[in-house]
Amino acid sequence: MQTADQKFSLTTPLYYVNDLPHIGHAYTTMAADVLARFYRLQGHQVMMITGTDEHGQKIERTAIAQGVLPQDHCDRVVSGFQELWRSYNIQFDRFIRTTDTPHEAIVREFFERVLAQGDIYQGQQQGWYCVACEEFKEERDLLPEHHCSLHPSKVAEWRDETNYFFRLSKYQQQLEQLYAEQPEFIQPNSRRNEVLNFVKQGLQDFSISRVNVEWGIPLPNDPAQTIYVWFDALLGYISAQLEPGAAATLANATNRFWPVNVHIIGKDILRFHAVYWPAMLMSAGLPLPGMVYGHGFFTKDGRKMSKSEGNTIDPQILVDRYGAEALRYYFLKSFEFGQDGDFNETRFVEMVNKDLAGGLGNLLNRTMGMVNKYCGSTVPDCDVANIPSAHPLKNLGSDLGARVAQDYAQLSFQNVCVAVLEIVQASNKFIDEVAPWTLYKQGQQAELQEVLYSLLESVRLASFLLAPVIPKIATAVYQQLGLTIDFDVLQSTEQNIDVSAHSRWGFLTVGQTLSAPHPVFVKLEIPPGVITNAENA
Repeated sequence: MQTADQKFSLTTPLYYVNDLPHIGHAYTTMAADVLARFYRLQGHQVMMITGTDEHGQKIERTAIAQGVLPQDHCDRVVSGFQELWRSYNIQFDRFIRTTDTPHEAIVREFFERVLAQGDIYQGQQQGWYCVACEEFKEERDLLPEHHCSLHPSKVAEWRDETNYFFRLSKYQQQLEQLYAEQPEFIQPNSRRNEVLNFVKQGLQDFSISRVNVEWGIPLPNDPAQTIYVWFDALLGYISAQLEPGAAATLANATNRFWPVNVHIIGKDILRFHAVYWPAMLMSAGLPLPGMVYGHGFFTKDGRKMSKSEGNTIDPQILVDRYGAEALRYYFLKSFEFGQDGDFNETRFVEMVNKDLAGGLGNLLNRTMGMVNKYCGSTVPDCDVANIPSAHPLKNLGSDLGARVAQDYAQLSFQNVCVAVLEIVQASNKFIDEVAPWTLYKQGQQAELQEVLYSLLESVRLASFLLAPVIPKIATAVYQQLGLTIDFDVLQSTEQNIDVSAHSRWGFLTVGQTLSAPHPVFVKLEIPPGVITNAENA
């Protein structure tokens, strides 16, 4: 079991509030929640940070178009994010808004520190600017007629203005050394290769201020300009860590959970996190995060899903229709984290019905029914220690906990689900092959009890290992097995759980009283009239 003084911190991006969240935002945050739950279950003190990025020209223009103040627009959209995270059962520890007053103080102190280092200077900025990205684009990054490659319907604007710049070029060698000495800093490898190729072309200083943009934090040394939204937003990962009531200083914000272990982001913002951000931290003399993990996109018709492109899937409609547990399982199992994925409503329903209703739920129901009938609603009496190691379920489950823990730590969520499902499928097959009812009729009670114990223990282990993904279903399984653990509110140090024991096959106590069986997952049905044409997600 891990000790309680071990810490683990992680972040989602700070989501830009130009519009309400789409399924891509939910996907990133579900993955972060699953990882946070895994480390909480291991006994770590966990800090999961999410939040919203609320400054910049895009927000300013959106608010003007709606006829509202920027702050009012931000407040409305932020409430939509917070409600969606509740719907998906996401348990964050901090929700940071870049319009929070303490955050501004952190940004100002950081800016002054980098300025004092000699890494900020005034210069002329000319180039094509994508307002949707809030970023100047090089010609190689643009499509024909200066359309943005990430927002193909948007034409970049030509800008010629005096700004303040950060000396990114100064950190070329240090960044290359970082990538060489810590190859795990950027994951997966496909993202790492993208960054290496970009950096090899030579780093250019980038503008960290904007003129004629009022909705932002004024520069401490030149209040006529506002701080570039990305220079501002990245610091939210630090300001989020301020304890309530603590003075808003970098020292207070970085004294417990900084540096974070992993930033989980979409691949479209990889450059900001894997190049700009570590260079900024180097300049300010602060430790670097352990890893930047850039996952894939949900796309539709070959394009990135975004509100600006008008090709999104509404995550609130999905969760209202099908519930959080089914969606959490599907999105983390259906494709490899880090790669692009595809969503189809029919395929989604078929998968979760097969795995969670026909697989895990069916295994529990079949086994509980036989235990109640043949063993008086208690965990069957057998010599657990002497169940042969070659027993098909014991053999499969003996190292499953260790393998799954490694997959969680490597963000290999699909591997977690596939590995756990193997023991579920093997257990259902074991029932069909052994036919416990025949053992009962033949009076082979000892053999029957060993079979039923192995089935109960396998469904318990599967549920425990999937608890970070489907905490409510795991809790329901455990409660039927007479184990009063609520994975949905679990802080393992508070409940004094021996995680290593729960992760091993053979944990169930002989003679333990079981609760009344009931379905833990009801089969889903697509509501009448819902269009189920294939959607790339």
